[in-house]
Amino acid sequence: MSRVEDLRLLTGRGNFTDDTRPEGAAAACFLRSPHAHASITALDITAARAAPGVLAVLLAGDIATNDIARPMPVAGLVVPPWPALADSRVLHVGQPIALVVAETLPQAQDAAELIAIEFATLPAAVEPRAALAPGAAQLWPQAPGNLACDWQGFADPQVAEILAGAPHVVHLGLAQSRIAGAPMEPRNATAWIDENGRPVLRAASQGARFLRDALAGITGADLRVLTGDVGGAFGLKTPPYPEHVALLAAAAMTGRAVHWQATRSEAFASDTQAREGFAEARLALDEAGRFLALDVQSVVALGAFLSTAGAHIATSNFARCLGSLYRIPHIAARVRLAFTNTVPTGPYRGAGRPEANHLMERLVEAAARQTGHDALALRRLNMLAPAAMPYSSPVNTCIDSGDFVGLLDAALRHADVAGFPARRALAESQRRARGLGISCFLEHSGGMPIEGAALRLTPQGAVLRMALHGSGQGHETVFARLAAERLGLAPDDVQVVQGDSDFALGGSAAVASRGTATAGSAVVDVAAEVLRKGQALAAQRLEAAEADLVFADGAYCVAGTDRKVTLLALAEGGGLDSQGMTRTAETYPNGCHIAEVEIDRDTGLVTLVAYTATDDCGVVLDHHLADAQVMGGAAQGIGQALFERIAYDSEGQLLSASFMDYALPRAADLPGFACHSAPSPCRTNALGVKGVGEAGATAAPAAIMNAIADALPAGAALQLPATAEAVWRALQAG
Repeated sequence: MSRVEDLRLLTGRGNFTDDTRPEGAAAACFLRSPHAHASITALDITAARAAPGVLAVLLAGDIATNDIARPMPVAGLVVPPWPALADSRVLHVGQPIALVVAETLPQAQDAAELIAIEFATLPAAVEPRAALAPGAAQLWPQAPGNLACDWQGFADPQVAEILAGAPHVVHLGLAQSRIAGAPMEPRNATAWIDENGRPVLRAASQGARFLRDALAGITGADLRVLTGDVGGAFGLKTPPYPEHVALLAAAAMTGRAVHWQATRSEAFASDTQAREGFAEARLALDEAGRFLALDVQSVVALGAFLSTAGAHIATSNFARCLGSLYRIPHIAARVRLAFTNTVPTGPYRGAGRPEANHLMERLVEAAARQTGHDALALRRLNMLAPAAMPYSSPVNTCIDSGDFVGLLDAALRHADVAGFPARRALAESQRRARGLGISCFLEHSGGMPIEGAALRLTPQGAVLRMALHGSGQGHETVFARLAAERLGLAPDDVQVVQGDSDFALGGSAAVASRGTATAGSAVVDVAAEVLRKGQALAAQRLEAAEADLVFADGAYCVAGTDRKVTLLALAEGGGLDSQGMTRTAETYPNGCHIAEVEIDRDTGLVTLVAYTATDDCGVVLDHHLADAQVMGGAAQGIGQALFERIAYDSEGQLLSASFMDYALPRAADLPGFACHSAPSPCRTNALGVKGVGEAGATAAPAAIMNAIADALPAGAALQLPATAEAVWRALQAG
């Protein structure tokens, strides 16, 4: 079965927010801060209000609830206000100060330039470790030293003692560069007041219900959120943003629909960014190479304000991946969160998992070099065995299934690691250094366990309503098939409908690789409820006992006879429609990705020549979709490893606010991916599935960086990203 979405999207018939603005919608333009840290000393909007076509100019005082900060709870977290429009102070370049609404976008842009504003610039704190140092510029009085939180969620007191007495202790410090999500479709939204006086927001999101609940909590309004097609999301289109609240206020003020579409430069200066931090790890081993204890000390940038999930990602999401698929009896983790004069950080594909796995897999390689053990043997020695499942780890994971050694061995075969020495020798004969890197991983997926689904049956087929929302994953394809298989229908007979918070379905967003496990389980349960109701109706129609009926091929049949009635025929009378909520446990996807690189010795240019992914995502419902998720995530991980870095100068000016300055991987930079499946069915949901959406992004950075380290002179350890210049310098130093 081909993907349901493809024809519509590939032929330009998508239904994106910018395609569906209401007739007569006014245009919105935000005036944004040019400074990273400054007081607003004067602000005059008189000329802007009088400009042609202008309907309104909104400032902070025009928004009833101007504080949008609603972060997920983290113990000890300082939560300063996050204004939808800046009031007396700006704290990062790109922070919105005013909103101009006009009949046309050029009129709104021209009027925004007429706003007279004066600033008194203040010192900026840009890099997270420097922000926590004595004498750094201060962002918030309630967070002395810019410390938002000193999180010690895993504080095993035995770790220090074990490290002090272990035969081997391996130390590694790694930086995570800040990166941008950069989806194909920049953020956007349209706000209006409907005929009943109710606020409505149409926005690219990862779950209309999730965004509605967040905005309702901020504004106190009974509003509706709609989402159509979404051109990429990767986490950053999940939370509420200042623009959402300001646009709702503008619609109420003007009585008009108000539409905003971000430019790419706006996106770089206002979309949540991700990853930035520095972690130091110490791993204790015994003489045989068994892992004894792990200590991780991390500093992470939050940006100027707290996005919904930024602090949670940097603490719990990160720390719960530190054990990976190894048995490490004792783990301690401390994370210090720093406020900085930069764009807030938030979810981006992986959300803490890539940071943890990059640290773990490079640490394992460092341990092998330091202790003289073979890196593969060291992994096998410490991997959890299937007999250990379910395994409760020191970082609060309960791993239900997995054959990690078996998967590693399969990955080595798929990547032809045995033939690598010959490939390396050939490269050396051509003055190219070749390296092979291995990245084993285990991540937790799910986290928000409840999801809802509803089925409405008609004689023509079924309509499946869902709360979460796809952004390229293939939801319409896989969920239609799931429902069709259980109802005995053709997949084309099931229409998947998403993107309306008025569906009154509980659930969350399409994040954390949770969609198939949670929503898929909800589809299975609601289909079972339809069949239960159908059994009773069929018994009445056929004048038979329910126990005598058999359901197959979309029809109920009286056992041993030819008397039957189809499910869709029963729908004519109603009574089959069902909806419900399902709770699904976390799943633990895992795998092994192997990268091979070649390095030009004269320029330092790294070419990724091969990438082999072997994944355990449980039962695979659609291999094409699963492979696409792995490849897409790996492409983003490759970008992080080799190219991508959000750059600020010492004053907090954004230096990488366009694709001229921010290097995304292009098609020519990517290899032909080889994707393989080695499933161990999940034991905690009816489908046996595990997440897959973040596997590539989690595994790729460590695989590539380990491959580069394998190609470089012994002891060379690079930080992300491994640009040609950085690699060339390492070659010269060696």
